[in-house]
Amino acid sequence: MVDFGLTEEQREIQAWVRTFVERELMPLENEVLRREREGAQPGLTADEVRDLRALARKSDFWGVQTPVEYGGMGLDSVTAALIEIELGRTFLSFKFGGEADNILYHADEDQKQRYLLPTISGERRSCFAITEPGAGSDAKAIRTRAVKDGGDWVINGEKTFITGGNEADFAMVFAVTDPERGADGGVTCFLVDRDAGWTSEPIDTMGERRPASLVFEDVRVPEANILGELGGGFKLAMQWIGKGRFLLPANALGGCERLLSMAIDYAKTRHTFGAPIAERQAIQWMIADSQTEIEALRLLVLHAAWQVDQGRDSRHAQSIAKLYGGVKANEIVDRVMQIHGGMGYTRELPIERWYRDLRLLRIFEGTDEIQRRTIARDLLKGHVKVGQTLR
Repeated sequence: MVDFGLTEEQREIQAWVRTFVERELMPLENEVLRREREGAQPGLTADEVRDLRALARKSDFWGVQTPVEYGGMGLDSVTAALIEIELGRTFLSFKFGGEADNILYHADEDQKQRYLLPTISGERRSCFAITEPGAGSDAKAIRTRAVKDGGDWVINGEKTFITGGNEADFAMVFAVTDPERGADGGVTCFLVDRDAGWTSEPIDTMGERRPASLVFEDVRVPEANILGELGGGFKLAMQWIGKGRFLLPANALGGCERLLSMAIDYAKTRHTFGAPIAERQAIQWMIADSQTEIEALRLLVLHAAWQVDQGRDSRHAQSIAKLYGGVKANEIVDRVMQIHGGMGYTRELPIERWYRDLRLLRIFEGTDEIQRRTIARDLLKGHVKVGQTLR
């Protein structure tokens, strides 16, 4: 018999994060919505995020998946998914401090002192710069070039839709260093300080996230700033993309739980034609379908995370979780808005906010179409057999 129970530590962590979200984050929601209605930048302010992280750190909640030797908690992927589910119960984007991109651990000792450790401590901020205007989901089609000039490399090109690109003081930039070799062996990752001369411009979107467009014009980078090996950039990029894709649908799962709870409460109190709408079969079916999909998504997310912890290749399972999560989260928020009627469409409630934010899940870090392509390709080429991911 499969044991779906959580460990005592996992239950304690899950409860602590839920309490933190309910006590510290949810009370800020109305204020954030008010500020946004008045034209302020969406989401929490930098000061609010800093204070919340400091508060969490007092309870030793710092560096969720950062190795213990670097001052983190070193938690497993399943526990990280459980944490992300709880954080998703608010529309406010928040991450606990003490984290660094997984590929930064490939840094040499000098780079760790200059980039990895300051990022973990919060002194520096990074961004992952691979997506380009003509190379969105096709990472192998990047055109940004890095040309050797003495002891330096000179980078020219443009990146787009870079998360955190406006705030970052250094970027992990993927550039072609050997056009003859293509992606496998011809792309290198560089650690590029903003002081080196690259610029960023925010891109306005329909949701909270404001990614950036980055421009590199004759930006000089020393040889010592190559992350990993020369020509090993594509392998690093795949490690970055595949490490935590399951965390995206995990966050959406938490949002769906909160949204469905809101719909249930509203259906019990909203009366039409002399009875609460909860008694209408049309409403009941929307609630039932949403709960069924939430539980299916939970299993997909946790299974993908479990595969990571087991050291298995989890990319196929993560693609399934992200595809299903993106589609179903959007269907669920749409049902919840429908149940709330006109009130759900207003900006007085967070439903329309979630409606806009969840739409991004079907686009960023691999569109629905890319996930379907990956899943189908794995099956058709025999990389994965039907039923194999359940073993």
